[in-house]
Amino acid sequence: MRILIQRVSQALVQVDGNTVASIGHGFLVLVGIGEHDAQSDADWLAEKLLGMRVFSDAEGKMNLNLEQCGGSLLLVSQFTLFAQTKKGNRPSFIEAARPETAQPLFDYFINCCRSLSPAMNIQTGVFGAMMDVALVNDGPVTIWMDSRQRS
Repeated sequence: MRILIQRVSQALVQVDGNTVASIGHGFLVLVGIGEHDAQSDADWLAEKLLGMRVFSDAEGKMNLNLEQCGGSLLLVSQFTLFAQTKKGNRPSFIEAARPETAQPLFDYFINCCRSLSPAMNIQTGVFGAMMDVALVNDGPVTIWMDSRQRS
């Protein structure tokens, strides 16, 4: 399982011209599910994500996590995080999980985040939809995580 975390001052998702989710200060997280991923991958990434200390404290140091700074979370499914680009110019997505496997695991990841931070504003895009995602990157701070690279 892979996530791309972007610290944002605002972000939104639109489907067919309609806003389905929007947040202010927080994280926009693109979530890719691989064919061999399991709930343990989602558990690990949810804990790492919500514990990530990249928000400024009173001294200006990146020392606060999302909950401590009162931030929100916007989770968007993104199978293209598993693009293979070694051969040719057309990416292969063979390592991405099929929708029937990916959607339940994406939903599980959302529920993990909600369980870990029940008071937090957590919104999502629409799984499998063609989405327009807009954001204002804060910093910019962008962090890549892969559950297969835990050690």
